[in-house]
Parts: sequence; C-alpha cells; structure tokens
Amino acid sequence: MPEGTIPAAKNAMTISHHDLSAGAAVITLSGRVTLGTTSDQILTVTEELLRDGKRTIIFDLAGVTGIDSTGIGRFISSYNKILTVRGEMRMAGATGHLLDVFHVSQLDRVFPFFATLTEAAAA
Repeated sequence: MPEGTIPAAKNAMTISHHDLSAGAAVITLSGRVTLGTTSDQILTVTEELLRDGKRTIIFDLAGVTGIDSTGIGRFISSYNKILTVRGEMRMAGATGHLLDVFHVSQLDRVFPFFATLTEAAAA
C-alpha cells in the first residue's frame, strides 16, 4: 500500500496524498465519498497538509465513483480550512455525474475545476 494511503472497506472511499512541490500537495480519492468515518479522513489529511506548510491542495477526483451530501460537505469544510490559511484548493479529474453534482450545487463557481491533475498543478 502506498505511503499516505488509508485502507477502506469494499465500495468505500480510499484516500492517499503526496507532495507536489514545497508548498503544494495532491489528495487522491477513489470510490464513493459518502457518510461514514472514511470520508472524515478528507479533513484529517487536509489539516495535516496545512500543518506541514502546504498552501495549495489539489483534490484528484478522477477515481471517485459517487458522492453524497456528506461528501460535498467534506470539501466545503476543507475549502474553509484552506482559506483560513490563505491557501488555494483546486479540483481535478471530475467528470460525468460527479461534475454535475458540483455544477448543480454551484460549487463549481467556488472551487476551481480542471480536467486533469496536470492542468490543476500547472494553474
């Protein structure tokens, strides 16, 4: 299991992270981001990265297969924590239904979305 990976039950979300540069990191999610203790890890990892001096955090959502209102709330909470330290949050790789959820909730106007992780990293 890669460093920074938290195991999850079948069909549950998995989360991992890695440094992108001195001030930036990527949090990679896969599976379903829903109510439960696993999705709590989004905030835990975000807080850890902020304590480590990361100010740009990119969420790689390419592997996310579903999301509920709790999952959306985890991103809103992360966004607020990142803004508190004058950081920047970017979203990468969301497609289909997942992107529609962020669009319908108008969060695509709050969080900058990029088609790929490469594009988000270069922004």
